[in-house]
Amino acid sequence: MKVTPWLALACLVVPMFASYFFDDMFSTLSHLFENPSLIELGWNAADYGLYTSGYSVLCVFGGLVICGMLLDKWGVRITGSIFVGMMAGGAALVAWAITSGLPPKTSLSVAYVGCMLFGLGSEIAGVAVTRSIAKWFKDGPMAFAMGLQLAIARLGTAFALVISPRLVAAKAPGEIYSLAETARPAFLGLGLMAAGMVLWALFVAMDARFDRKDPSVASLPQDDNNKSKDNNEEAFRFSDVLGLLKNKQFIMIALLCVFFYSSIISFKKFASAILIPRFGVPVEAASWMVSMLPFSTVIFAPLFGIMVDKVGKGTRWMVAGAILALIAHLLLAFAPAGIPFYGYLSMVFLGFGYSLVPAAMWPSVPKLVPSKVLGTAYSLIYWVQNLGLMLFKMFAGRILAAPSTGSGDARAASGAVGVEVMFVVICIVALLLAVGLRRTSSRKPELRLDSPSGK
Repeated sequence: MKVTPWLALACLVVPMFASYFFDDMFSTLSHLFENPSLIELGWNAADYGLYTSGYSVLCVFGGLVICGMLLDKWGVRITGSIFVGMMAGGAALVAWAITSGLPPKTSLSVAYVGCMLFGLGSEIAGVAVTRSIAKWFKDGPMAFAMGLQLAIARLGTAFALVISPRLVAAKAPGEIYSLAETARPAFLGLGLMAAGMVLWALFVAMDARFDRKDPSVASLPQDDNNKSKDNNEEAFRFSDVLGLLKNKQFIMIALLCVFFYSSIISFKKFASAILIPRFGVPVEAASWMVSMLPFSTVIFAPLFGIMVDKVGKGTRWMVAGAILALIAHLLLAFAPAGIPFYGYLSMVFLGFGYSLVPAAMWPSVPKLVPSKVLGTAYSLIYWVQNLGLMLFKMFAGRILAAPSTGSGDARAASGAVGVEVMFVVICIVALLLAVGLRRTSSRKPELRLDSPSGK
């Protein structure tokens, strides 16, 4: 394997690191929104849930599908550059809204729009990155490369989970968090995105040079004219989308993605609001507890990627990961309250599941769809995923904000259990889908879902 693909991968991971950081910058501060009188921003838990759901709005209402098709028509360099810029622009709008001093509902509306732009930009940038890895590593360790990219991107989440409570330090009872203090994680995220944009530009130059020098990339659509250099494969057509929608295995992968990721990503958005009342831990301990998720993927996602490359058995790992996620949420919902050990144990199970399923799932997509529609295929999966994320984040916020009887701590614990019951149901659906894929692989070995990725 040449060194150049790894240099390209190094350029690709930084924009994703920045995206993951910005997306999760409030996850371990979510408990602040349960008492809006203590933050100058004035948002409550339902407002915060609405804000986080904005990430998925443009993605759900056609943006991801249309832009995914544009990705296959125009290539990763043009389309990716547009949406990396949109990602940064949306993040800048969010940061401005938080510090603007506007009334709470107005600042929420502006931040919501910024989050919508940031979300669509991030998702299409993510598709472009995944598409690029499939191109640069098509004859090499693709699953390992995808796992490594995912691991480093999730390190951005870990960084956000750990550093945000330190940027917005805990105050004495009755003191108010100012707008500038609340926005500190956002401005750090903007700095990371600036570095990501520089490295994305470097990747664009490398990718153009790669297309000129390596005719072996002919099996993937190119940015020049979207036609294979040796004409072995037709250019992308919009009618090809219908073929994807008729592919039952592809649909199952997409549904597994939405339910499995919703059980983790939506959970992270409200991590401190769940872990603190359930297990009686301080904010700092809750941040370290939930940071075990991305930190574990930094180690295990690449290792599991190597395993999928060398051993295969991808559908079995999907089933195993879904089972681990279900066990984790059962612990979060029903383990004895006030005992931090169960919180840490649940994060161990969830972290392993968070590494196993993606390591097997994402490299399965190129086995199921033609390479010329790979960008559209990933975009459709992300579209379904964002539909679920948008709804489940809103549901979680409303459950936590719903009035209930009892003291403040009792209400918080009741809301946390209610949210976790929702996640348990989501995990059961994800497990059923993973089992369905396992059975499909057994009946149709020609799909090669359980074959090593490198073969």
